[in-house]
Formats: sequence, C-alpha cells, structure tokens
Amino acid sequence: MTETPNWFTSSYSSNGGACVEVATNLAATSGAVPVRDSKSRSGAVLNLSAGSFSAFVAGIKAGRIGAI
Repeated sequence: MTETPNWFTSSYSSNGGACVEVATNLAATSGAVPVRDSKSRSGAVLNLSAGSFSAFVAGIKAGRIGAI
C-alpha cells in the first residue's frame, strides 16, 4: 500500500498564491519530502531527501537563504 501525500502550505503563506506545497508525512516511510507548485497541483513533483529539506528549512530560518 502506498501512502498518500498530505499536502500543505506554510501558515506564513499569505502572498497571493506564489507558494509551494510539501508533504512531510512521507519522510518517515520513504525518506523523501515531495514539493510542488501550489498553482499547478497536477504538475511536476520534486522529491527532496528528508535531510536536504531539513537543511533548506534550517537555512531559511537562520537567514542564510533570502527572498527572491
């Protein structure tokens, strides 16, 4: 049985739709965190390793990754 992604956007996402969605519920079973564009839900999904996703989030929180 394949687990279904539980997609969500950040509670800080109030910028009019320029967001990504993630499904962290799969990290424990698959070791991956799927990421997709919230405006194209049937489009491509980028599967990041759980470690890479954690490092990315930590970089944002620490201010090492700025806004585009």
